Amino acid sequence: MSKRRHDPHRRDRIVEACLEVIAREGVGGTSHRKVAAVADVPLGSMTYHFTGMDHLLREALTRFGKEVSDRFEERMTKARNREEAVREVVALITEDVLADHRDLVITHELYTLAARDPSYRDITVDWMRRSRAALERHFDPLTARMLDALIEGLTIHSALDTVPKDRAEVVEAVERVTARASKAGGPATVSG
Repeated sequence: MSKRRHDPHRRDRIVEACLEVIAREGVGGTSHRKVAAVADVPLGSMTYHFTGMDHLLREALTRFGKEVSDRFEERMTKARNREEAVREVVALITEDVLADHRDLVITHELYTLAARDPSYRDITVDWMRRSRAALERHFDPLTARMLDALIEGLTIHSALDTVPKDRAEVVEAVERVTARASKAGGPATVSG
């Protein structure tokens, strides 16, 4: 009788490998076999840890959404005032969202999946709720919603555009969205 290999982090490796495969192949190209190969686990581990591909995709995409939301909340918590919050939104867009092609691809794969299969919308709805709550630390609810839409729109444009977004363009966009809201709470400007 062979001794079972102790591998306490196998499940986490499988989830991370799933995200890597999604980034490379898309949701449609993700399979148990490909994920197992990237995770360097036996194919049988897939069904041991997950009831099926839907279960694995949900867990991987939920983890991804939570990680992105955590980074977002960290940035907004760090800001002590509205001016710093505007700077953090710009940094979030230019340093976190637009700088990581892998995350851009996974984000769009999640959006497409949620658009096609409403059962995945709970992941995107939770992500948007957390993003807006973080923004509402410094901005009114309407401005927070508009900023969230701006961030999402810039990610779509960045993923599809052949010309990278310039930081000055991002600064201008964020300042325009927050301009009216800023008047009520004091100035909020960012230098490029």
